[in-house]
This record gives sequence, structure tokens and C-alpha cells, in this order.
Amino acid sequence: MKVAQQSIRPGQNLTAVRELCEQTMLSLGADSFWYWGIGAFVFCGTDTIQSVPGKSYKTADRVIQAEDIITIDLSPQRNEIWGDFARTIIVENGEPLQESKLTKRQEWREGILAEEQLHAALIGVARPAMTFEELHTRMNAHILELGFENIDFLGNLGHSIERKSADRVYIEPGNTLRLDEVELFTFEPHIRRPNGDFGFKHENIYQFNGAVLAEI
Repeated sequence: MKVAQQSIRPGQNLTAVRELCEQTMLSLGADSFWYWGIGAFVFCGTDTIQSVPGKSYKTADRVIQAEDIITIDLSPQRNEIWGDFARTIIVENGEPLQESKLTKRQEWREGILAEEQLHAALIGVARPAMTFEELHTRMNAHILELGFENIDFLGNLGHSIERKSADRVYIEPGNTLRLDEVELFTFEPHIRRPNGDFGFKHENIYQFNGAVLAEI
């Protein structure tokens, strides 16, 4: 992600960004990509509100602008062990910001900061005995309190880390599994202002250290 953030430039096609991300992950030791064989899901501009299943994803034929917002979601794998990581990158005055929350554009700054607040709140509320459904209720309510909406195409907020995609369980209504019944899970709220033009993503993997949730 750091390589992409340092390399993105106006005029660059999203396919080139995806290829850069995938080649970099392979050079760092990934041997494949666990989510539909795609290593980087890349969106920019108003397309950042799109939420699509992996089997339907096609990298758009779009070019990064001098003032732009880009979401990148990475899914590397090595020896069937997954990575999962997403960030929102801001390009301002033709340069990628190394800290997206420093953008001068208020609506983008508010979205970036909302994601930070949600991850901080997650650590504060998640407990081993809490169910995935309870966590979804708490965090979805917090999204609304911040003035945003959950735009994930399935409405979930994350999933367990497994060796097979079919084994994943989700932070979603109806999932009564306890958080401590899985070893690792992601938190990846995809949000926007109600009817807003831009989406925001920030994903980390978490596990419990005793009774305290920690980012790995």
C-alpha cells in the first residue's frame, strides 16, 4: 500500500495501479491472491461508492485526476494464509497525500476521520463473548451517529480470516457466533455520506489479546 501511495500520479490508469499493487505483493512474498484471484480492488472518484462481489469486479478504464480519491483493497495470500488490507488515498494538487486525513477537501477529510473513529470505537466495544451480530449492531449504529451509511453490497462490516473463502463468517445480522470463536477477523466499513458521491474504506485485521482486541 505504501508503494502505491507513493507512486500514484494523475494520468495513471487504474489498471496500472492494480498491476503495481499485485506485482509488489508478489515481490514481497505473496504467492497468490485469495479473493477471486484478484490482488487489488481499485476504484477512484465517484466509483468509490461501488460495492461489488469479487466475481463481478472489473478494473475500470479510468484515469486518476489531479484532485482525486482512490480506494484500494488488497488480498494477498502466502501458503494459504491471507492478508486483507484497505485504505483510502487522496491525490491533491497532483500529488498523493501520505496522510489522507490532511486533505483540504472537507468532505474527504470527514470520511477519512470517520473511518479512524470507527476503528477506535471497535477496539473500545468489542469483547470476546460478543457475537458478530451484536458487533454489527453496535458499529452500524456508530456509523449512523457519525452521519454516514454502510454501503457494503451485503451490509456486512467484515469477516473472519480463513483458509477457504467459503468458510468465512461475517459481521452481519443473524450471526450468533462469538467473536472469540474465530482466531482473526477483519473490520472494513465501506461508508459514505447519505446519497454522497464518494466512498471511504479502511480495513485492518484484528485478534484478541486476552480480553482486549488488537490490530495485527
